[in-house]
Amino acid sequence: MLQTDDISLRKVEPQDLPYLYQWENDSLSWADSDTHNPLSQKDLRDYIESSTGDIYKDGQLRLIIEAKQGLTLGCIDLFDLDIHNRKAAVGMYLAKDARGKGVGKTAVRLLEEYAFRFLNLRMLYIFVAENNIACIRLFSSLGWKQTAHLREWLNTGDVIVLQRMRP
Repeated sequence: MLQTDDISLRKVEPQDLPYLYQWENDSLSWADSDTHNPLSQKDLRDYIESSTGDIYKDGQLRLIIEAKQGLTLGCIDLFDLDIHNRKAAVGMYLAKDARGKGVGKTAVRLLEEYAFRFLNLRMLYIFVAENNIACIRLFSSLGWKQTAHLREWLNTGDVIVLQRMRP
């Protein structure tokens, strides 16, 4: 199981629908991602029902970040899985009250361990809006290296690409 003494990463369950609905429709975070339209509860219910939880079948894996007390703190994703080149992209959303408390750092460490040791990936990468300083600091503090600066990648500006190679 993907866990520490403080948090665990687990598969998305039907009871997570209200959280996913809130997070996916947080328009303030859309500028930091490729999201450009709201999702309905039906869209998200269909996603939950169709997801096998098998990254090899789905090409992606969304995990819920949960505190030991059962409090849902956010989600972290592996997506754009490239089996041939053994790499995947990472995405993360933290609930506002979970930010700045080390939750993101712990979740990324758990995801890295799973991706590198269990899935045998050799590289993880993330695209981060240049103005998302907190996210850039978080990943940089974990040893992720900036490998590209993409000019005007988003309508809102530039994007930084950070990579983490298998240790």
